[in-house]
Amino acid sequence: MSSSKDSDTKIDVQSLPEPSAPGTGGGATAILRRWKREDLVKRGSLGLRAIALLFSLISFILVASNNHGDGKEFDEYEEYRYLLAVAILSSLYTGGQVFRQVQELSKGKNMLQARTADLIDFFGDQIVAYLLISSASSAIPITNRMREGADNIFTDTSSAAISLAFFAFLSLALSALISGYKLSTQTYI
Repeated sequence: MSSSKDSDTKIDVQSLPEPSAPGTGGGATAILRRWKREDLVKRGSLGLRAIALLFSLISFILVASNNHGDGKEFDEYEEYRYLLAVAILSSLYTGGQVFRQVQELSKGKNMLQARTADLIDFFGDQIVAYLLISSASSAIPITNRMREGADNIFTDTSSAAISLAFFAFLSLALSALISGYKLSTQTYI
């Protein structure tokens, strides 16, 4: 059923703009680039947190098992107890974050709202990273003093735990940078 109005409204095809050639920055390629960048950011954040989880767990195990008798027990020193507590907190935080991100990547569904997850990522990464560097730096002086007297398995294990806490800090600090990037590029619509 056509009316006279339909025949009066004809489109001049020659006056339409020409479509952009493929690969010249059209809308679809920009969207694909954005998706690839977002996927890279998600996977990079997951990788850094998984590395931090590994380092935190090993640091936790080393400190907790560092009991050798004769004043060579970690729980006799406040600095090592602090290092242990922070290693436990870091392991729990990064373990939870890795679990959440693996679930989101595998199922394609967010467990939390995007804005809430980004805020938790940003602040959580920073707080845990600062705790890690604080605990590592508090345990260094006592370990150095003990090494002046005698270099033994206790000080070697303590040094290894401190080093791993520092590497966990580096991983979470980089993850905090990614979290800040994600938070700053988030749309509010």
